[in-house]
Amino acid sequence: MTDEASTNGGGLHEAADADVEVVDGFPVLAEVRTIERVTPASLPAVQAAAAAATGFVAGAATVALVKRRAARKTVRNGKGGPRRAVDMLPIVGSRSFLVDVHVIGKQGD
Repeated sequence: MTDEASTNGGGLHEAADADVEVVDGFPVLAEVRTIERVTPASLPAVQAAAAAATGFVAGAATVALVKRRAARKTVRNGKGGPRRAVDMLPIVGSRSFLVDVHVIGKQGD
């Protein structure tokens, strides 16, 4: 057996080669048919949701920007808060009066 193994190149490989089937060919489809594209049914709804979300975010950013600019403008102009201690007192009510002042001259003039 040693002589056969050396002449055959290892008897194990020869036995394995006899069991292997060589297939030369191409795969054949049983039925020829056209492949159709699948159209997503919810595409317009997804686009509408994306547009609504984008509009909301853009509006929120605009409101935040306008508020920030207005706050910076009032601080810069000095209108940010009360300047005197009297201005910080709570005002319960107010009344206004019309005052008419007459200047009277001397009788001899």
